[in-house]
Amino acid sequence: MRYLFLICLACSLVSAQSTKPVEKPKLVTPEEWGSTPQPMADSRKHTPKFITIHHAGTLWTNDKDPVKFVKNMQTWGQNDEQRHWPDVPYHFLIAPDGRIIQGRSTAYEPDSNTKYSLQGHIGVELMGDFNRQRASKEQLQSVVKLVAWLCDDLKIDTSEIATHKDRAVNQTSCPGEAFYRYVSEGLIRRWITETIEGKTPDVQLLPALEKGPTTMISDTTPAATKPAQ
Repeated sequence: MRYLFLICLACSLVSAQSTKPVEKPKLVTPEEWGSTPQPMADSRKHTPKFITIHHAGTLWTNDKDPVKFVKNMQTWGQNDEQRHWPDVPYHFLIAPDGRIIQGRSTAYEPDSNTKYSLQGHIGVELMGDFNRQRASKEQLQSVVKLVAWLCDDLKIDTSEIATHKDRAVNQTSCPGEAFYRYVSEGLIRRWITETIEGKTPDVQLLPALEKGPTTMISDTTPAATKPAQ
């Protein structure tokens, strides 16, 4: 009987360990970066069911400030005549140094330049253009930690992780070929699953694609300004 009790106790401990919540990663909150969201209609409220990964699609150079980048994105979206986005279009944005900046509330659907049903999607954007530069290891590590926590916290199955180009078929190349391979080859989902299981995944950069890009996001410098004639 004693041995049976010990076996049951061990099973309980293993079960408790396997159901331990994923640790929430450190976030730069909207208050910290000076967010000024506009009101959103109740019709845009949703129940998160999917994770959709994006890149910014604009070349990142190492003279930029990620916090200012997010604030400028919010201001641009709110004032653009074609968009009138009430807030940053994404729920989370990941800087080249791995910082995770919290965007709009996850209680509301995201915005997009492409056409697909936005209800249920949590938008995660990595700063950079991964058709022209490569994501940093810090960005990879942060997207794994963030999405693992989101899947665990919001009860989203890892099978529901995809990219913008998977959602908006034939409309975009987002998140760029240099990043898409991590999703299409199953690495992102594997690393996230390992994190949810309480393991520490070995998140590593893949070699550059044969046709490029080869430049790392952290090494991308601003274009030289030509002297006045």
